[in-house]
Amino acid sequence: MTASTDLLLDPAFMARLDQLDIMSRKVLAGKLKGERRSKRRGQSVEFADYRNYVVGDDLRFIDWNVYARLDRLFLKLFLEEEDLSLYILLDVSKSCDYGTPNKALYLKHVAAALGYIGLVNYNRVHLCAMSRSIVAETGALRGRRRVAQMIDFIAKLQPTGPSHFSDACRRFALAHRPKGVCVVLSDFFTKEGFEHGLRYIAGGKYDLFCVQILAPQEIDPDLTGDLKLKDMEDQDTAEVSITQPLVAQYKKNLNAYCLSLKEYLTRRGGTYLFSSTAVPFDTLVLNYLRERGLLG
Repeated sequence: MTASTDLLLDPAFMARLDQLDIMSRKVLAGKLKGERRSKRRGQSVEFADYRNYVVGDDLRFIDWNVYARLDRLFLKLFLEEEDLSLYILLDVSKSCDYGTPNKALYLKHVAAALGYIGLVNYNRVHLCAMSRSIVAETGALRGRRRVAQMIDFIAKLQPTGPSHFSDACRRFALAHRPKGVCVVLSDFFTKEGFEHGLRYIAGGKYDLFCVQILAPQEIDPDLTGDLKLKDMEDQDTAEVSITQPLVAQYKKNLNAYCLSLKEYLTRRGGTYLFSSTAVPFDTLVLNYLRERGLLG
C-alpha cells in the first residue's frame, strides 16, 4: 500500500469493506470463470439442487446414493460461477472542484471504496475518468494485489476541463462491450443535460447506478446582493441580484432537475442516489449504497 492508499481509505474502513460485495440484479455472464455465485445452474463444487434425470443427461452427475434409497434417478445441480465486471465512471470535470467538503475528493473516496470492494471479491474492475471525454482509464484490474494501483490512479486525478457527458458515455459504451455493473459518480452538472449521455448506458447491457453528489453550498446557497457569477468550466459570466425569491426559485429548479434524473433512470431500470458531501462518505458506502442494492 502507498501513501495515497492511506489518504483515500484507512485500514479500519478497508476491514469493514472486506465484508461487502458488489450486487447485480441481472445475470451477467463474463468471459472467465470467477468467484461469484450465479443465479444460473452450472458446474462447480457448490451444490444447488436436484432434478429428475432425463435421457441424455450426463451420468456423472447422477446421485447414486439417492438412487439406492429411492430407486429413482436424480441429477445433482450446482451453482455456476461467473465473472462480473464493475465499471466506475468518475467525473473529474472542473465543476467537481468545489464546495466544503470538496466534491472531487468526496467522489474519489467513493470510487476508491467501490473499486476496493470489487477487487477483493475478484471482480474485474474498470475505472474511467471523464470530463470533456474519457480522459484516463485503468483497463481491467483484478485481485487484491491491484488495490494500490487502483487507488494511485484515483489519487492522481485532478479536476480539469469542461464536462462533455454525452461524448464520455458514448466512448465508454463503445469501448466496453461486456455486460456489467456500471456506477456513474458525478454532480451531473452539464449544460447539455444528462439524457444524451445516459441513453448510451441506460436500459441495456449495464446494471446502472448513478450517484449524484453535490456540495452543501450548492444545495442551500448562502449568497446575497449584487454578484458577478463565473462558470467554473467555460468561464461564462452572469451578473445577478441575489434575493430570497431568486434563491427559492433556484432550489425549486435544482430539485426538479434531480427529480428528472431519478425518473429518467427509474424508467430505464437504473438506480439513482443523491447525497451531499456533508454526509460522511463511509455512511454513503456502508448504508446508502447497501439500501439501494449495489452492495450486499
